[in-house]
Amino acid sequence: MPTLDLTADPVALTAALVDVPSVSGDEGALADAIEHALRAQAPHLEVVRSGASVLARTNLGRARRVLLAGHIDTVPIADNVPSRRDGDTLYGCGTSDMKAGDAVIAHLAATLIEPTHDLTVVFYDCEEIEAARNGLGRIERELPEWLRADLAILGEPTDGMVEAGCQGTLRAEVRTTGRRAHSARSWLGDNAIHRAGEVLARLAAYRPRRVDIDGCEYREGLQAVKVAGGVAGNVVPDEAVVTVNFRFAPDRSADQAVAHVREVLDGFDVEVTDLSPGALPGLAAPAAQEFLATTGATPRAKYGWTDVSRFAALGIPAINYGPGDPNLAHTREEHVDVAKIRDATDVLRRFLAGG
Repeated sequence: MPTLDLTADPVALTAALVDVPSVSGDEGALADAIEHALRAQAPHLEVVRSGASVLARTNLGRARRVLLAGHIDTVPIADNVPSRRDGDTLYGCGTSDMKAGDAVIAHLAATLIEPTHDLTVVFYDCEEIEAARNGLGRIERELPEWLRADLAILGEPTDGMVEAGCQGTLRAEVRTTGRRAHSARSWLGDNAIHRAGEVLARLAAYRPRRVDIDGCEYREGLQAVKVAGGVAGNVVPDEAVVTVNFRFAPDRSADQAVAHVREVLDGFDVEVTDLSPGALPGLAAPAAQEFLATTGATPRAKYGWTDVSRFAALGIPAINYGPGDPNLAHTREEHVDVAKIRDATDVLRRFLAGG
């Protein structure tokens, strides 16, 4: 079993986490190492295991509880493990998304013996793949009391910024049908791909909404992301499918997002294939205000979907805050600025230790 020193410099801990491969679905070795380290080095914490997820918490009877969460899985490795250090830059798979955030969380869990707020930490599996396998979903079903908190902070890469809430996402297939015929006698058929042109025209003419929520501007987008159709080089096709993705602001519910897409594409066969609601910023919550005061940062909207949505659905204010750069996530050259790791550690320590 790899040995992790949770009390070490979080930069060194980040490198140690990266050096334990944990591609989605194969996080067991890293979960074992984290669990062993927490049990051995943080006796002040209650620790439980759920599949390839590890959870720990204090039980000090504080007035508020803060939950820090980070997924421990990565996308497939691209010849970028083990980690390597070049000056102030640490390279390796997961450095940005999000083992740097995991290192910060693990270090604070082990070294903050008497936090001002009770603390729960959650290291979970299978975030980078289909939602049905996400470890947080299993924890919500099997250990729901472990997800109760006054504020949840996900260590997703934000480059040290506070990103509030998240967009919702909807994916749908828009199907057009026609009549198959030999292309030499095209007048006997009805070209389904040509019919899809109206779908594309509506999407091209669509004007997305911008909405301000708690001072954060969310920008929506409705885009064609895939077009499929055709039978053979000499056949008029009788079916075409345009796959559409709608990224919607969190003031729309999932049902409202579906209704909006159906309205824009009225008259066409629209089948929703994937749907995840967004998350409102929740910045008015006292614990969130306290965290913002500690960071001194101006929050911005989170573009994209993250697991803050799961916490919002549970009525828990949730934000994204981590040292990684989201633009580097999943890339072959993924890396993190070591100063960002130390800055995030300092900010969260001040918040959790009461200044």
